[in-house]
Amino acid sequence: MKISDGWIQQVSHYKTAHCDQRPDGIKPTLLVIHNISLPPGEFGQGYVAPFFMGQLNPEQHEFFREIYQMRVSAHCFIERTGRICQFVSFDERAWHAGVSVFQGQPRCNDFSIGVEMEGTDHLPYTAAQYDALVQLTKALMVQYPEINLARIVGHNDIAFGRKTDPGEAFDWGYYRQALEK
Repeated sequence: MKISDGWIQQVSHYKTAHCDQRPDGIKPTLLVIHNISLPPGEFGQGYVAPFFMGQLNPEQHEFFREIYQMRVSAHCFIERTGRICQFVSFDERAWHAGVSVFQGQPRCNDFSIGVEMEGTDHLPYTAAQYDALVQLTKALMVQYPEINLARIVGHNDIAFGRKTDPGEAFDWGYYRQALEK
């Protein structure tokens, strides 16, 4: 997997306006793993991309009426099939972490990369997703060497008490072991 000008070359790109410039001189030093499913608990419906791009139709599902005006995004989304979609250049700030703190440093969006896994806290992720996440993570660690095993966290770790993802179903041991191979 190759990253050029902040974009992975081998994946689908969907440029969103739900991002902005990182503060001057700030490069990514943290990787944050999330989960998302739209509607909640349903997979493969094709609603995550429109949500991250501000194009979610509130008439398509009752839940969408609550969230369609939210301005959020992630750098990447990994579908259950392992397909990776990128929405924001890694050199830009995606709006994924919200109110957050890592090792005393607030505003994690400023210095992090957000990856959303299609899933829920309680349902196992697929082997294809882990494979894609490991490939992506290894590429990010090469491109942004300050991202290391100690600087890969769940959303719950930086928004403690506010967020629970990627949840108890995420196999941190398997993921970290695969990164070390």
